[in-house]
Amino acid sequence: MFKVQIRRPKAVDREELDQFFRTVITDTFHKEGIGDLHEDREKEIEAKNSYLQHDLLSGGKDRFFLIALAGEKIIGTIEYGPASELINKCTEGALGGLYEVGTVFVHPDYQNSGIGNQLLTEMYLTLKNKGVEEFCLDSGYKQSQKIWEKKFGEPDYLFKNYWGDGAHHMTWRVRVHELFSV
Repeated sequence: MFKVQIRRPKAVDREELDQFFRTVITDTFHKEGIGDLHEDREKEIEAKNSYLQHDLLSGGKDRFFLIALAGEKIIGTIEYGPASELINKCTEGALGGLYEVGTVFVHPDYQNSGIGNQLLTEMYLTLKNKGVEEFCLDSGYKQSQKIWEKKFGEPDYLFKNYWGDGAHHMTWRVRVHELFSV
C-alpha cells in the first residue's frame, strides 16, 4: 500500500488536473461503451475544469475540491457544490437546496485501492464540520452506480433509460449522520 495525501488544489495543479480529468473521463467513457461520444466527453471535461475554476477563484466557496496524491502525482478528486441543473430538473427541485458531492474520480491505475473511500471519508468530515446534515449525488455511469448502490443502497430517484435504452440515471439523498452511525 502507498501513502496518499489529501489536500485542497492549488492554482499550480490546474494543468495536471486538466490532464487527470481527460484521462479518467476518457477511460470511463470507454469502459461504459460510449467512447465514441467525443462531444459529450469534451463537455464533461470542460464542466469539471469549470467547477475547478469556480473553486480556485472563490477559495472554495462556490465549489470545493479535494485531491488525492501519491507522491506528487494527482490520483483522485472529489468536490461538492450546489446541486446540478440535471439533479434539479430530474427531481423537480426536491434536492435543490442540498450540496451535491461529485467529481469522484480515481486514476485508472489506482482504482479499487481505497482511494475513492478515503476521498469520500474526508469529504463527509468536511461537510459534517460545516454543519451539513445531508447531500445528494448522482450518476449515469453504470460502473459508478454499482459502487453507489453498494454504499448507499437503492437510489432515491431512478430515471429509467434517461441516457438511452438500458442507460439509467440515479440520484441519492445521503444523510451525513447515517454515515457515522455505523
